Amino acid sequence: MSKILIRGAKVLGGEPQDVLIDGGTIAATARQGEIDWSGTGLSAEGAQVVEAAGKVLLPGLVDLHTHLREPGREDSETVLTGTRAAASGGYTAVFAMANTFPVADTAGVVEQVYRLGREHGYCDVQPIGAVTVGLEGKKLAELGAMHESAAGVTVFSDDGKCVDDAVIMRRALEYVKAFGGVVAQHAQEPRLTEGAQMNEGVVSAELGLGGWPAVAEESIIARDVLLAEHVGSRVHICHLSTAGSVEIVRWAKSRGIDVTAEVTPHHLLLTDELVRSYNPVYKVNPPLRTERDVLALREALADGTIDIVATDHAPHPHEDKDCEWAAAAMGMVGLETALSVVQETMVDTGLLTWAGVAERMSFKPAEIGQAQGHGRPVSAGEPANLTLVDTEYRGSVDPAGFASRSRNTPYEGRELPGRVTHTWLRGKATLVDGKLT
Repeated sequence: MSKILIRGAKVLGGEPQDVLIDGGTIAATARQGEIDWSGTGLSAEGAQVVEAAGKVLLPGLVDLHTHLREPGREDSETVLTGTRAAASGGYTAVFAMANTFPVADTAGVVEQVYRLGREHGYCDVQPIGAVTVGLEGKKLAELGAMHESAAGVTVFSDDGKCVDDAVIMRRALEYVKAFGGVVAQHAQEPRLTEGAQMNEGVVSAELGLGGWPAVAEESIIARDVLLAEHVGSRVHICHLSTAGSVEIVRWAKSRGIDVTAEVTPHHLLLTDELVRSYNPVYKVNPPLRTERDVLALREALADGTIDIVATDHAPHPHEDKDCEWAAAAMGMVGLETALSVVQETMVDTGLLTWAGVAERMSFKPAEIGQAQGHGRPVSAGEPANLTLVDTEYRGSVDPAGFASRSRNTPYEGRELPGRVTHTWLRGKATLVDGKLT
């Protein structure tokens, strides 16, 4: 593996630095032009030079919530196409949700997904194991066997469905506590969302669509943080979407409960007003909420109440989204646009610095998911999992250029800032000048 010298990049948005990659490791960093090679045994001789003046260098992004669809729904996405999309978006590690066919509820299935990620080499894939057999909410899945497998599963979720039985949820929290695992909850009280099509509020009333009340999310979060406190275990809240949910998580943290939470890029930017178009690209679970909710989510991400940004990348084939609203599948692709949306909503608004982005899109998700070698500082001796971003770029989103197999993006034709130009996975370039290798 050749040496790479990244010259003049703003590491975490700070002062320009030179960063030398040698093999799979960061060999040296220093202020631009000031690396002292004497006595180090290092040399930049023969290194491939990447001119990075004005660009921001971040640790490789980590997504705690990705749907890769394989096995079973390869018409939507595969591990190969999904990880290529991840590399295009600056990600070096993703956590693959368990709602595949068959469900990832056994050691055999999670090992299959894990090995496919390793074979393709665009991005590390860490499978998430199902909490219950078949995502049916009735019986705990093989949590211990999945953890002890080659995949080393530490995160468990029935995402797509809520673990709505309080006894099952308690048992799952107790079980994963033994090996330091975490249960990631899709907070949706099913009885309160029967027939729901969008956020319950003024817009749903005017459109005559079934409403999805905020309390359906908030009541599950309230129950689960109390269960986590009772058991002394960790719980993670997937795709938090309401101002009320923010307040519950803030209260739980103030009480010392071991809870973390994520927000998606689309919930930081889009509102239920877009549903007036009846365009199914805006149909998602949980639904797009109100402007008040969006502002509360941004503030909570800025102050740390919400710990991380996770994409909930949910690819679907054309026919599952290009249909009438009621019949359309829920979900949006997000890996290739996530960083741009975060720049638009959080950085360009002054709510976060690039160091803050690194915390919420790399360091913290890697910590929650125990992603070894990821979410590490950009410093000598660390694995060379890195992404380089042209933050001055601004352009419209064209899904025809996506690496993902699916095109169900809500941003088509929308102008967004920032573009990932390079991604390195353990020193190997997976994206160069915006093109996959």
